Amino acid sequence: MKLATSIKLFIGLFLAGSLLTGCKNETKTQSPSTNEVASQQESKKQGQAFLKDDEATPNVLDIAIGSKDHSTLVAAVQAAELENALVNAGPLMVFAPTNAAFEALPEGTVENLLKPENKAALANILQYHVTPGKYSKDFLKKFKKLGQANNQSVQVEVQGDDVFVGGAKILASVPAGNGIVHVVDKVMLPPEE
Repeated sequence: MKLATSIKLFIGLFLAGSLLTGCKNETKTQSPSTNEVASQQESKKQGQAFLKDDEATPNVLDIAIGSKDHSTLVAAVQAAELENALVNAGPLMVFAPTNAAFEALPEGTVENLLKPENKAALANILQYHVTPGKYSKDFLKKFKKLGQANNQSVQVEVQGDDVFVGGAKILASVPAGNGIVHVVDKVMLPPEE
């Protein structure tokens, strides 16, 4: 008699435990635990919109703005209203002409391009300096041409250790959070179609 009672008690406890476990599993699938909710909220806070300036790797626009040698390029980007394009997720390769490169253009060219009525022409020139991707100077040696953001192509030439893109020599390269900035010694002008 004691054995039968013990067996019934054991079966009862086993069934009760199974029911509780089943309820716990069902509850987990219906409403996540506090840890799961916190984890889900944390994953929703990832991406550019939630990065803090002091924690984020500078993007290609930040790098240009922070360079005293690229103030003309920054003014051109602002005049063409292309700032948002340079902070997107990328990856982007920006071939960034120095101030000296802009100064080498025929007199009055930059001033003329910065006029509001020439915004489209300026944007086309600037987009000719942007390529999708994030390739180092050495990796660029494998290319003959690159497709630019203005839907035209630019030639890549290698002369010894030097790489020229659209006739502009890469002087330095700076990694960015959304790509890479290749500092170049010349403003690349897109061919007329």
